[in-house]
Amino acid sequence: MSETTRDNRWLTVAVLAAVVAGACSGGGQATTQARGKRRAVVTTTTTELPTTTTAAPTTTVTAKPQPNPLPGLGPGARGQVVLDLEKRLDAQRYDVGAVDGVFDNNTTNAVMAFQKVHGFARTGRATDEVLLAAATSGPPGPLVPGGGATRVEIDIPRQVLFLYQGDTLFRILPVSTGNGARFCVDGRCTRAVTPGGSFRVTRRVSGWDKSPLGLLHNPLYFNGGIAIHGATSVPAYPASHGCVRIPLSASPWVPSKVPNGTPVYVQGGPIAPAPFSEPVPTTSPPPPPTTAPPTTTTTTPPTTTTTSP
Repeated sequence: MSETTRDNRWLTVAVLAAVVAGACSGGGQATTQARGKRRAVVTTTTTELPTTTTAAPTTTVTAKPQPNPLPGLGPGARGQVVLDLEKRLDAQRYDVGAVDGVFDNNTTNAVMAFQKVHGFARTGRATDEVLLAAATSGPPGPLVPGGGATRVEIDIPRQVLFLYQGDTLFRILPVSTGNGARFCVDGRCTRAVTPGGSFRVTRRVSGWDKSPLGLLHNPLYFNGGIAIHGATSVPAYPASHGCVRIPLSASPWVPSKVPNGTPVYVQGGPIAPAPFSEPVPTTSPPPPPTTAPPTTTTTTPPTTTTTSP
């Protein structure tokens, strides 16, 4: 090989080496930088946000106080205790209606009458003391002994009615009598009293009767416009215009036991005239008769005067 050829080959190798060296130089820096990055330690800073806890508002609900349960047995109660109570009251002549162990309106009226007779609170509920008294007591005595085989006795202070049949106590009913208040009808005014005294049943009306003293069911009139009659309301206290109210459940059968002429004794009432003893005048005249009344001729006998000598 000639020297010139050798020099050319070395020149070529040198140029190629320079090119390769330049290329590797760039790649070497990149590789070095990449390696440097891999060796770098990355520090991460975590900033925690403050935690805020907001408590939900507390609402205090105050329970509405419940009314205390009423003492004793009352409407709706049923069972053996009620049945035993009804049997005892029925034996003492209180009007319990059907003896069936159901505390209904009739049982309430009977308990009310029992409480009135014995001086208990007039609630119509069978408390322990009422149950005990009913188990140990008997029928009350008469107000007017010997007042008649069939008679009615009305006790104003105790607000009860005693009905006798065959001179024996038949039934005891709660009543409500005149409340003493002033009231007016068609411009006429009076006081609502149930006068005391001895009377007799004089007339009756079947069904509802409208009178100056109110609306009366099956009334038995015994003192002017005052009657024993059924009413939808018979409270434990005097509340009528003067009549003697009895429970509506009793008014269908009472008239059959109280014929006209039956004595009625009112004990404890004021000595006073009956309210509206005279009929209240009506504003409209009576209807004219359908036929003319017959003409009556009256003949006056001659008058003879005798002079004594």
